[in-house]
Amino acid sequence: MERRWQVLLVTSVAAFMGFLDVTIVNIAFPAMRAGFPQDSLAHLSWVLNAYNIVFAAALVPAGRLADRYGRRRFFLIGIGIFLAASTTCGLAWNVDVLIAARTVQALGAAILVPTSLGLVLPEFPIGQRATATSLWGATGAAAAAAGPVLGGLLVSWQSWRWVFFVNLLIGIPAIVPARRLLRESRNPAASFPDPLGTALLAVGVAALSLGIVEGPSWGWSSTGVIAAFALSAVLAPLFVLRSSRHRAPVFELSLFRVRSFSVANAGVFVFGAGFFALLLCNVLFLTSVWRYSVLLAGFALVPGPLMAMASAPVGGRLSDRFGQRVVAFPGGLVFATGALYLALRVGSHPAYWSEFFPGVLLTGTGVGLTFSGFSSAAVARLPRDRYATGSAISTTSRQIGAVVGIATLIAVLGTPSAADAMHSFDRAWLLMVVTGTGAGLLGLALGRVRARSVEAAEPVPLAEAA
Repeated sequence: MERRWQVLLVTSVAAFMGFLDVTIVNIAFPAMRAGFPQDSLAHLSWVLNAYNIVFAAALVPAGRLADRYGRRRFFLIGIGIFLAASTTCGLAWNVDVLIAARTVQALGAAILVPTSLGLVLPEFPIGQRATATSLWGATGAAAAAAGPVLGGLLVSWQSWRWVFFVNLLIGIPAIVPARRLLRESRNPAASFPDPLGTALLAVGVAALSLGIVEGPSWGWSSTGVIAAFALSAVLAPLFVLRSSRHRAPVFELSLFRVRSFSVANAGVFVFGAGFFALLLCNVLFLTSVWRYSVLLAGFALVPGPLMAMASAPVGGRLSDRFGQRVVAFPGGLVFATGALYLALRVGSHPAYWSEFFPGVLLTGTGVGLTFSGFSSAAVARLPRDRYATGSAISTTSRQIGAVVGIATLIAVLGTPSAADAMHSFDRAWLLMVVTGTGAGLLGLALGRVRARSVEAAEPVPLAEAA
C-alpha cells in the first residue's frame, strides 16, 4: 500500500472515533436517562451539548497550536486525552461528572480532527484532495453506521458505560503505527491562539443553547432565558470584533473573503443543525413512541449511516470532476425529502419497512452527499498552510450547528404527554426539512469551485472573492 493511503488510514482513526462517539452516545442516551432518573431530559442533554460546545470552541486554537508545535505531536496528544476522558466517562457516578468528562473528551477530539486532516491533505496531489477528504469523512460515516448497532449491543450486554470504554480498543492500536508513519510538520512562525476569543465563543454558544433548552421549562419570558439570550447576543459581536483585531483569532476573518469557504461554512452550520438533531430525534422516537429496545433501535438506524458511507465517496469523486455545487445542492434536498417523508408517513404504531426505512435511506444519502460537498469546498481554495485552520473553522461551524440543532430539538420535544408525542416528533422532523432545504440552497450558492495549488497564504483579491 502506498504511503499516502497508509497515512489516510491511520489519521482516519480520529474521524472514526469522533463519529462513533456521536452515534454510539445517541443510541445509549435512553439508557443514560434511565440510569439517572432524577435528572431531567434538559439536564442530560448537556452530555451532548457540552461536548459540542467545547469541540466547537477549541478546534481552531488546537489547530493553531498544532501548526506551531507540531501536527504529529498534537495528533498523539489528542488521542491520549480522548482515551483518558473516555475512561472517565465510563466511570462517571453522576451526570455532572459525566458532563465534565465529556468536556475533556471534546478537547481531545478538537485536537485530533484538524491535525488528522492537516496531516493527510499534503500527502495527496491537488486533483485527489476532494476524494481524500471524502474518504476521510467516509470513515466517519462507517463509524456512524457501526455506532447504533455496536452501542445497542454494548448497552444490552453490559451498560451504557461501555460505549465509552470501546474507544480504548480503537485508539490504543492506532498509536503505534501513528508514531512510526506520520511525519512531523510545523510552522514555528504560527501565532499563539487567542484565549479570550475562545472563551467568548464557548460562553456565547453555551448561553444560546441554555436559553433554547431551558425555554420550555423556565418560560420563554423568564429572567433566566432572557438573560441567556441577551448574553449570547452581546458576546457574538464581541467575538467578531476580537477576531478582527487579534493576530491569531479563533476565526480568521480574511478566509471568509473566499466565497467557497464562507458559503461552505454557512452550509455546514445549517446542515449540522438538522443532522445532529435527526440523530437524537430518531433514537428518542424509536425507544419512546414505538417502544423499541436500544438494540433493536440500533439495528433500525443502521441503513442511514450505511447510505451516508456509500454516498460520500461518490460525492467526493463528483466534486473532483464537476465541482461541489452539483453534490451539496441535491444532497440537502434529498435530506429534506427524507425528513418530510418521516413527518408525513410515520405514525404511532410501528411500521418500519413502509414508514421509517425509506425516510432513513433518503436522509442518509443526503448526509453523505452534503457533507462531502461542503467539506471539500471549504478547503479547495485555501493555501496549503491554511488547510488545518480552514478545516477546523469548518468543523467549528458544523459543531455550533449541532449545539443549536440539539437544543432546538429538546425545546420542540419538551416533555409531551403520550397523546401529544407523535405531534412533537412531526414538528421536529419538519424542522429538519427546513435545515435540509436551506443547506441545499447554500450548496447552489457555492458556484463553480476550482481547487488551487498554493504553498503559502496570500491575500485573496476582493474582486476574485466576490
